[in-house]
Amino acid sequence: MVPPTLEKTAYRPLERWGTFIIMAFALLLGLTVLWRSDHHPRTDDAEVFANFIGIAPQVEGPILQLNVRDNQFVKKGDLLFAIDSRPYQYAYERTLSLQAILEGQIQDEQRRIAAQVSGVSVAKAGIDTAEADVKHWAAAIEEANADVTHAEQGVARAKAEWTYASDNLQRLEPLLQRQFVTVDQVDRARSVETAQAEALKQAQSQLVMAQAEVKSAAAQYSHAVAAVEQSHAQHQQAQHSVLTLDPLISQRGERAAETKTARYNLDNCAIYAPFDAFVTNLTISEGEYAHVGQQVFVLIDARKWWVLANFREGQLRHIRPGMAADVYILSRPHERFQGVVDSIGFGVTPDADVLGHLGPGLPDVQRTLNWVHLAARYPVRIRVENPPRDLFRIGETAVTTIRGY
Repeated sequence: MVPPTLEKTAYRPLERWGTFIIMAFALLLGLTVLWRSDHHPRTDDAEVFANFIGIAPQVEGPILQLNVRDNQFVKKGDLLFAIDSRPYQYAYERTLSLQAILEGQIQDEQRRIAAQVSGVSVAKAGIDTAEADVKHWAAAIEEANADVTHAEQGVARAKAEWTYASDNLQRLEPLLQRQFVTVDQVDRARSVETAQAEALKQAQSQLVMAQAEVKSAAAQYSHAVAAVEQSHAQHQQAQHSVLTLDPLISQRGERAAETKTARYNLDNCAIYAPFDAFVTNLTISEGEYAHVGQQVFVLIDARKWWVLANFREGQLRHIRPGMAADVYILSRPHERFQGVVDSIGFGVTPDADVLGHLGPGLPDVQRTLNWVHLAARYPVRIRVENPPRDLFRIGETAVTTIRGY
């Protein structure tokens, strides 16, 4: 039998090696945990987050139809609620009527302007006709002056011939008494004198007629010149009386804008879901009077969910956008969701105990010194991939671990 002292001496090296192995394993485990926590940061200071918007109408009026209830899921394009559209329908119809009236006025003015332009053309044709008459009567005056000259020459010729015949008759009549000439010669000379006297009267009549034609042509020429001046005046008056469509055309844009605005307001009487979302904070019912810009309820965007995880500043050097992350929520702590680091925050509100107060004037720096410095935490946005539609809720507590690339 081995003495007890020898047994204790034999087991003492084994105890030492066992203690050494346990301490080495504990140290290795601690280093492993420290490395993992440093290179794969983990935090339970995280919350589930999603984008949300407040639904506020762009027109006002009583709510006639409310198609949703609180916490209901709606799809993009679903009708949320409808406001009484009758006043906006009447306003839209009125703008259409005003626009049609304006177009009718423009058409009437176009027809009136066309008639006035036709009047301008007629006045221009009158000018051309009057100027042609002036040229015609100017030529007639020249022709009449030529006829007067010709008639004057005829009068002078007839007068000379009559004078010769008269002198011949006066010379022959005394010779008849002396019987130096016969009665037949005297009668012949008297007939010639009578014929030449008649020819002289005819030439003088033609001269008077030619002179009258000159006066008539001159009068017609003066009338034609006056007609030209009158035609020019009528043409200018017709040109000045032509209206313009610019004042009415300039109103087209205003009428079109009023019509579009009225149609826009009418379309906004029905409010549709802009995306797949959850309805929340619904506290109204049908009959409520909706005001422009006043929030009716909130829509939570169900398409994307994030986890806002607050990591210590010393852990941020191992976190980069695009890294994979594991997400756990307390409602299902044993179910893991995959996520991707979307962004890392670049600022938080400074600690007044450390930085002091910044304001007008000089900085207010604290004179006390804190011996214990707590690490600042910065929010890291982690996008959850393929999240279940009815599982996540804004504000849920989450636990996240960054796994790296």
